[in-house]
Amino acid sequence: MKYDLSYFEEQLKKYRITLTEKQKEQFITYYEMLVEKNKVMNLTAITEFDEVLEKHFLDSVSLIQVCDLKQNLSVIDLGTGAGFPGIPLKIIFPELQITLVDSLNKRIGFLKEVIEALELVGIEAVHCRAEEFAHKKEYREAFDLCVSRAVANLSTLSEYCLPFVKVGGNFISYKSGECDEEVAASKKAVSILGGEIKDIYKFTLGDSGRAFVTIQKTKRTPKSYPRKAGTPSKMPIS
Repeated sequence: MKYDLSYFEEQLKKYRITLTEKQKEQFITYYEMLVEKNKVMNLTAITEFDEVLEKHFLDSVSLIQVCDLKQNLSVIDLGTGAGFPGIPLKIIFPELQITLVDSLNKRIGFLKEVIEALELVGIEAVHCRAEEFAHKKEYREAFDLCVSRAVANLSTLSEYCLPFVKVGGNFISYKSGECDEEVAASKKAVSILGGEIKDIYKFTLGDSGRAFVTIQKTKRTPKSYPRKAGTPSKMPIS
């Protein structure tokens, strides 16, 4: 099947990104694997090629607006699901060292297949709950950057994500454009967890309002966080 990548390429040029032939093939293979696997397990409600390009691939890569990704950063993508934003970021910025984390083993199995098919190196997919993973010595406060497109309020997400970030590093949350109240409500939690809200960057993608909330890690996260499984979502710090 012939796929038209012209819109995707046009949008990427706004970020001064030009795809190589290999990268184009990687995105197409990823798309085909995604829709095929989606027939037997729930990975995404969005399956039309143009929509996947915009709402998954382009949305993932739009992080370039708020973060210099053309360097050797260690990145953890928490609650990666079908691999967003981690795999599109890895395709375009191969120098990134990426760890994909998800609590569902079936999704991690799919991501390992994608990594192999796309011949990606410097990327791993790990099955674990964030509440347990963040207490592992080799991963705690080990990353320059944590990213997440996971659907959870920012207080909860910060408890999952900030423990992974080095002091001086950042946690950047992908949010809808309507996130001001949520950000304001998370300030106490962010501070307790060792972070400081630095920026809310709003932009439009297609007809959707999107935002990046950048939280800088300014001090170490207390050892008691994240709390045990389920607690951060049931009882967010407030």
